[in-house]
Amino acid sequence: MPPPVIDILMYHSISNRGGATSITPEVFLSQVDALAQSGLPVITMDDLLAARRGGPALPDRSIILTFDDGFRDFLDTAWPVLSRHGFRPIVYLPTAHVGRAERWAGGAEPPRALMSWAEIRALAAEGVLFGSHTVSHADLDLLDGDASMAELIVSRRKLEDILDRPVRHFAPPYGRAGPEVRSQIAQVYETSVGTRLGQATAKSDPFDLPRIEMFYFTDLSRWRDWLAGKGKAYLVLRRGLRAIRHAVLHPSGANPRRTPS
Repeated sequence: MPPPVIDILMYHSISNRGGATSITPEVFLSQVDALAQSGLPVITMDDLLAARRGGPALPDRSIILTFDDGFRDFLDTAWPVLSRHGFRPIVYLPTAHVGRAERWAGGAEPPRALMSWAEIRALAAEGVLFGSHTVSHADLDLLDGDASMAELIVSRRKLEDILDRPVRHFAPPYGRAGPEVRSQIAQVYETSVGTRLGQATAKSDPFDLPRIEMFYFTDLSRWRDWLAGKGKAYLVLRRGLRAIRHAVLHPSGANPRRTPS
């Protein structure tokens, strides 16, 4: 029997800002309503971790909802929709930016606001899970070993101090975490999700869990097909296009981290 399959959905901002990291509120509402209508169980990262430890078995197919960065529109727009269905997402936070705005490389202009610590504590009390997205939203592959480890440890300590509960889950900014960084992540956290496009299973590497980028499923009919188990060819196509783009942008294939001078 094949192992259970988990679709880990990846969101960032739920707004009208445009770009690959924003999904309009109308589309988001339709995606969540279609998910609820599908009957597929929505679980949490804690449920996945418990199953890997020998706890309750996972369903044959399930969904996990993840949000990177902690934009304030999660509180204003996403959470009211999710809570109505009883869905419990996880939000990955870059701790130095909490209560401020995105000021990292590749961020939108003008910058989007992030939630405050008070808002995050209130959401945690309502059932939202939180994980780390480093301190500064750094590309960990570009840092030396001490600096990347500090990003991992300091962010976890900050979150645990604010939330008064264990923080077990991580998402590397930009989805970049080479073998050395993944080894460090494993010393601090118990799971890590990236941006590698695909479905996870209970046997997947817990420190390189693939996700489904929801920007690719703004077409509601395509999303309904995916929920019904009919969209694998489309996912293969998107993965192939990504590989071609990466090969064009990075022809050497080299990892820039810790390269000799």
